[in-house]
Amino acid sequence: MGKALEMGKTSATGSFYLLLGVATSTVVMAVGTILLTRLLSPAEYGLYTIAMTPSLTINLFRDWGVNSAITKHIAGFRARDKDGEIRSVIVAGLAFEVMTGFALSIVSLLLASFIASAVFHRPESSYAISIMSVTIFSGALLTVAQSSFIGFERMKLNSLTVVCQSIVKTVTGPVLVIAGYGVLGAVIGYTTSFLAAGIIGLAILYIFLFRPLRKSKIGRSEISKTLKAMLKFGVPISISTILAGSFAQFYAFMMPIHASDTMVGNYQVAANFSILLSFVTVPISTVLFPAFAKLDPKNDHQLLRTVFASSIKYTALLLVPATMASMALASPMINTLFGEKYAYAPFFLVLYVIFNLFALIGNLSLPSFLSGLGDTKMLMKQSIVTLSVGIPLAFLLIPSFGVVGVIMTSLFAGMPGMFWSLYWAWNRYGAKADFESSMRILASSSLAAVAAYLSVNFISVVDWLKLAIGVLVFLMVYVLSAPLIKAVVLADIENLRAMTSGLGIVSRIVNVPLVVAEKVFRRCYGQKRGNSSASKLQEKRQKSA
Repeated sequence: MGKALEMGKTSATGSFYLLLGVATSTVVMAVGTILLTRLLSPAEYGLYTIAMTPSLTINLFRDWGVNSAITKHIAGFRARDKDGEIRSVIVAGLAFEVMTGFALSIVSLLLASFIASAVFHRPESSYAISIMSVTIFSGALLTVAQSSFIGFERMKLNSLTVVCQSIVKTVTGPVLVIAGYGVLGAVIGYTTSFLAAGIIGLAILYIFLFRPLRKSKIGRSEISKTLKAMLKFGVPISISTILAGSFAQFYAFMMPIHASDTMVGNYQVAANFSILLSFVTVPISTVLFPAFAKLDPKNDHQLLRTVFASSIKYTALLLVPATMASMALASPMINTLFGEKYAYAPFFLVLYVIFNLFALIGNLSLPSFLSGLGDTKMLMKQSIVTLSVGIPLAFLLIPSFGVVGVIMTSLFAGMPGMFWSLYWAWNRYGAKADFESSMRILASSSLAAVAAYLSVNFISVVDWLKLAIGVLVFLMVYVLSAPLIKAVVLADIENLRAMTSGLGIVSRIVNVPLVVAEKVFRRCYGQKRGNSSASKLQEKRQKSA
């Protein structure tokens, strides 16, 4: 358990820096998104959303797992102090990404008119789709930089590029819309943000990480050899990503055919708001990959199960209440930020975030778990199952139910593959969630959600005040009910303190609800402090010091 806590502390620190970047960029982009949704009509915002679809779809075929390979190989060579190999990895990765990015941008540009007229039946979107093609190439540059930063464990630099992109997008798009360029202005702002972030990211990579490495000759044969090894690792992951991404983009292509621009705009508003939950999901999923990669299934069998179960529980303690709060307060949140003209968005948001609740059984931890242990073929098989189930469901539900059919298809299609993969991990490694604990977390989150929903639906005040009251009620009920029904116990509280102890002032903020939860637990159950592994580990450190 002591080793698990040390891993947890390292992951928590890395998660914090990623969280800081994600939170900052999301807040900045939220401002830009709010401005765009208020400056554009729902139909215009829907057209803007539709214009993104072709480039996002074609972009799925650009990477082939090279981004994951860059991170893995840099981390491995750094551990063995092989600077020459690191340089080769960066050069090979950049060469591959630039070539595929440029080629696919040209393909997207050539297909723009055909897709706009023949597929979407919206010829006016051709110019926007053409401009969006540039994001494929600029995204390739950004991918190389960010994958390298993670491999070097320089999470602050990764966050910097994310923040730069969000600032450029937030400033450029609304300014051009106000200047009279409408949807074109929003498209240019989106495209410019990728290009600026890619150039900035590569400049930082070269100046601070690549140039200080010990120089070595990198010939074509060396690049070819390195790239071959990277593709061998990355292709199974890429196939999984392509299948999952193709599934999502397949919906995106079908949605405009069976739904109006206004309904697509409402859907996109709900999807944008759900990005707030990436405050939790992105940092956790990013840092869990190297954490699981450190474990040997043969020699660390018990530790593997402990870390997997703990990752599920502590992820659920954050993500599940955030999801339930979003569902309970969907209407005042949407109305406060985007206005009442997006009348369908709150309902779409409630449906959209349901899948996050499967974090209770491990769906968020599982991809990092399988990738870290090298079982990437299982991820590919899971995606094949999802695609096989999802395509028939799409033709059945989307023509009849429009946007609701898109959301329900996405929800139901992912379940069979997810349950199969979780069972496979349980059967092979003995790794599974603590289901009793998960149900307690769901119960306390549901209780808080009901209290928050009732508190805002029986008062007649402005939406922003409803939102503030609802959030306050939710937090109070959750922090009090979680220890009351043993969703968290003293060992969890002390483990969380230990994992966040290296975060300075943030650890003090986190400690506030932990203190309240601890007092509630002691008053109800009267357990003494100091029996957990975390406490013993801290006492041992103090004695050693």
